[in-house]
Amino acid sequence: MTASPSVFPSLSAVVATLRAAGCVFAEDEARLLLAEAREPAALAELVARRAAGTPLEHVLGWTAFHGLRIVTEPGVFVPRRRTEFLVDEAARLAPPGSVVADLCCGTGAVGLALATALGATRLHATDIEPAAVRCARRNLARVGGHVHEGDLDAPLPAALRGRIGVLTANVPYVPTAEVALLPPEAREHEPAIALDGGADGLAVVRRVSALAPRWLVPGGRLLVETSERQAPVAAETFRGDGLEPAVTTSAELGATVVVGTLPA
Repeated sequence: MTASPSVFPSLSAVVATLRAAGCVFAEDEARLLLAEAREPAALAELVARRAAGTPLEHVLGWTAFHGLRIVTEPGVFVPRRRTEFLVDEAARLAPPGSVVADLCCGTGAVGLALATALGATRLHATDIEPAAVRCARRNLARVGGHVHEGDLDAPLPAALRGRIGVLTANVPYVPTAEVALLPPEAREHEPAIALDGGADGLAVVRRVSALAPRWLVPGGRLLVETSERQAPVAAETFRGDGLEPAVTTSAELGATVVVGTLPA
């Protein structure tokens, strides 16, 4: 892509550069980059970073999720569109006035979308990665959410025990042997801890299932995303920990969510 320092390149020029770099959705990405840049030099930098393999979301500094603009940062897991189904299911099942907690929150996208869908609610989120916590605090400030740094439920306020109506956890669930098969944008730019779910991909799901009953109100629900093939094992894990399991899927988004309800 070449252009005068004071003249914006055409859409077709940006598309050609991105397409040559292997960007599958070059035209859509080019439009976003052109809309984001305020001057030609800035656009050239954005295009160069994207062509070099930096995820589009990190180049832009934001991503769209559930109708919201989510701030992103390098080194933080980028929320996937399929996870919007997790939000929809959580919003559908949430008891009125629920306290909401989101573990492994990453950017805070799930918590922000859920709080927005539910209206006024108390929201707590946790993540073990400092960069994710910093990013989530920026996003959740707009709904008054509280973001805590630490492993799963460890940093949650003790006063929330037995009071959470909805507990979401978009945990890593890629089996260790399959992490190498992920696209380079994930493997090289997102933390391994946000991708690697252990030998069968369910190591963190099992931990969340075990801890959930002590935080949920009777009738409260835990929701996690898994692959379709993992869902039956995850559901049995929930059952073994005293939760009543159910599996829901979205063919449109290619998403699977396992729900565990604490008996009333």
